[in-house]
Amino acid sequence: MQDLTQGKPLKVILQFTLPLVIGSFFQLAYNFADAMIVGQTLGQSAFASVGATGSIIFLILGFAQGMTTGLSIIISQRFGADDAEGIGRSFIHGLFYSLLISLVLSVSSLLFLRTLLEVMQMPSELIDSSQRFLTAIFGGMVFTVLYNYFSSAIRALGDSKTPLYALIVASIINVLLDFFFILNLKMGVFGAGLATIIAQAFSVLYLGLYSQQKIPYFKLYKSRLHLDKKELWVHAKLAFPMGFQASIIAIGAITLQVVLNQLGTDAIAAQSIASKTDQLAMLPMVNLGLAISTFTAQNYGARKVRRLLEGLKQTLVLTVVWALFFAGILIVFHTQFSTLFLMKPSQQVLDLALIYYIINGLCYWILSILFVTRSFIQGLGNGFIPTLAGFAELIMRAFVAIVGAHLYGYAGVAAANPAAWIGSVAILIPSLLIFIRSMKKDSQ
Repeated sequence: MQDLTQGKPLKVILQFTLPLVIGSFFQLAYNFADAMIVGQTLGQSAFASVGATGSIIFLILGFAQGMTTGLSIIISQRFGADDAEGIGRSFIHGLFYSLLISLVLSVSSLLFLRTLLEVMQMPSELIDSSQRFLTAIFGGMVFTVLYNYFSSAIRALGDSKTPLYALIVASIINVLLDFFFILNLKMGVFGAGLATIIAQAFSVLYLGLYSQQKIPYFKLYKSRLHLDKKELWVHAKLAFPMGFQASIIAIGAITLQVVLNQLGTDAIAAQSIASKTDQLAMLPMVNLGLAISTFTAQNYGARKVRRLLEGLKQTLVLTVVWALFFAGILIVFHTQFSTLFLMKPSQQVLDLALIYYIINGLCYWILSILFVTRSFIQGLGNGFIPTLAGFAELIMRAFVAIVGAHLYGYAGVAAANPAAWIGSVAILIPSLLIFIRSMKKDSQ
């Protein structure tokens, strides 16, 4: 556990962020392993079918991830306020919500999976493979949700190293199982999804045992095993808006995918490649966002306003610098990035991917501001403004994707993400300035 209310802000933020970045790298490694093994062994159509499921996964699992992040913010605030009993209550109620949501989402997503793929106008040559992959992913959703909850809860106490260890083990297991299921057992894309779920199950086992043996706050004493209506409401007020925020953004991503599906397999393959590269670009941004959320929550709980504002400013500068640097690298070495996933992609796919890199890469700096400001506001315990920003993302992404595809083809679709980022930041920045002014006034 690490107290983020002490020490130089940027130093403790970076110390907290480094294990997150390494952990996310390993997570990307096994996501990339799925994509690379599928693309290199099963071909472009199989690769496209897996890539085309990203927006659906984001819709379903994004809600759970947003919710678990909201639950962990309450733990962070109580940790900063040195409220040991409150942390214990928060962990129990968060665990209840995580189990409930995983059950509801798993059953509902499997029941309506085929219908959703058809509504998205998935090309007929991809729909069966996409369904098989998603059946594995959603069938094991309880492990995904519990992994996110345990990781978020442990990070809320300032410990970002333990989730890293779990991810390293999971990454190794996932890569080994990818080769075994796909190359040896010939299970195709279902094997890729199954490998991911089994790997996450090992992570859940590790983190669950660790939380019970090493973290007194999280011990499941008999006296703690009861639910309180007031606590359920307190946690729902933050957790569910953050879950809906992620799902709202995902609806925009699904709209974009529907438009892409109408442009054909080459466009889908190019977008699948580009979305993997996006994950690499976002890796430091996302994790600095997670760090600033925990940093803000702890310091807000401890009422250290000047310190949390200093951390915000320094983190914003750092993320913008990274965004500009990575954009330059991506555009210069675009071919090398694209051929990571497909051995011999068509020239059309390479050309479309380059269009995406240029349009999106030049706007990564806006995305970096989005991640940090949104996480800062969430760390204050406000779920409404990020949800409103999510609506702005949805509207901008959907509008630009539909109109852009009609006017400019794939280039118009590629512009949908930057438009969404601009729409979100237009809500977040004015709200951030209002919060800062209010906090400064209250601290005087």
